[in-house]
Amino acid sequence: MSKTTRRSFLKTSLVGTMSVLAPYAKVLGANNDIRIAVIGFNSKGKQHIDVFRELKGVRVTAICDIDPRILSKEVNNFKKRNESVFATTDAREIMDRKDVDAVVIASANHWHALQAIWACQAGKDVYVEKPVSHNIWEGQQMVAAARKYGRIVQAGTQTRSDEGFQRVIKYIHSGQLGEIKQVNSIMYRYREGIGKRKPYYPAWFDYDYWCGPAEKRPLERERFHYDWHWKWDTGNGDSGNIGIHQVDISRAIAGYDTLPPSVISLGGRFGFNDAGDTANTQMTVLNYPKVPIIIENRNLPRRKGLDSMDHFMGTNEGHVIQCEEGYYVGSYGGGWAYDKKGKKLKQFAGDGGGKHQQNFIDAMRNKNVKLLNADINEGHLSTSCCHLGNVSYRVGETADVATCRDALQGNEISLDALSRLEKHLAANKINLEKTPLQLGSWIHVDQKFQTIKKVDNGNLEMARTICKPKYRKPFTIPALL
Repeated sequence: MSKTTRRSFLKTSLVGTMSVLAPYAKVLGANNDIRIAVIGFNSKGKQHIDVFRELKGVRVTAICDIDPRILSKEVNNFKKRNESVFATTDAREIMDRKDVDAVVIASANHWHALQAIWACQAGKDVYVEKPVSHNIWEGQQMVAAARKYGRIVQAGTQTRSDEGFQRVIKYIHSGQLGEIKQVNSIMYRYREGIGKRKPYYPAWFDYDYWCGPAEKRPLERERFHYDWHWKWDTGNGDSGNIGIHQVDISRAIAGYDTLPPSVISLGGRFGFNDAGDTANTQMTVLNYPKVPIIIENRNLPRRKGLDSMDHFMGTNEGHVIQCEEGYYVGSYGGGWAYDKKGKKLKQFAGDGGGKHQQNFIDAMRNKNVKLLNADINEGHLSTSCCHLGNVSYRVGETADVATCRDALQGNEISLDALSRLEKHLAANKINLEKTPLQLGSWIHVDQKFQTIKKVDNGNLEMARTICKPKYRKPFTIPALL
């Protein structure tokens, strides 16, 4: 979007802004300070405000949240610290500000791409939370924007900045555990249902603007914030929410720098009659030719009535790298290498990627995208792996377990994962005859162009529409490729 277009866009929209005029000791931009704007801080964005404020030579000069109640609370925090900040409910007000060098995006998933592209076009660098995009096409445009406008764009997959993780990659790639045979990406996190109520439109903020690129539909859920993750219009389920961290690590360790040639996914939303759309139990096969990656997402407990979760080979949120002579089990804070009999061989301590924001600042100061530990293209590839699983799932149909097994024939590790999924659902009193699994179709990917070229069940048009939906004007995401 050009500057003229962006400004004319602002003039035709409802914009709510406020300024906190508390005194500040430094002139904006003095001493080569990097000035940050944070968009969306009801959850992860709040942490970003705290982290970036503590980095040397960095200041948070602008904040944005669609909810005026959340915005007002954070404004008060700045006042208490006697710090100056520009505050707005409309992210478009951030883009033309001369006191903003970089934008940190932690808004709802369906807004990530448009806000990131706007920022790049405005000459600002970008730190964008995972999943970096809401669909595959958006991710491609984000990568194109970063390159076209010469911007530093970091994905919020912070384990890439974990020194322990870097040591793990070197250890496994050195062959000390033998050749990698398979990778399991595990994300078992308990989630309750989100409820269901009579459709309504919230009135305490600009809901039309919040919907942005997505279709404007009335809400049916009890809670507005966060539970947008479980609606396809705005979220990507837990695969694209938390699961992407483990997928990103798994892909990096396996050494893949492309999308998989084929993908299949199955699962369902079990245990709740709520307003959610996305699966809360899902298994996805990224069918890479040598080392397949199996993604397992579960939101139900170990068994009905509990709130504790299952484990797979010692982890409920992590990655398991199974090799010829042993295996590695790790997560955000490091992990252990084991021999084939389960004896511990070596520990890899990690810090969870606490220096990820500093890595972004270092790349900005040096104007060198190669310094980034999680360049936007890496975030796009890992995000798109999750998107592909969701595409397969969404174009699928309900099926009995026998049919699901037939679809996975020839892939023994996925059949094993399906057996464990069956036992998990049985422990939660889910009757798969009454509430069957949704079996996604095998989808086949043009790895060069990152498009879907074939869907085995014939739903190719539907799959392509999910990968590139229609957008509401004036929130259309520009085509940069």
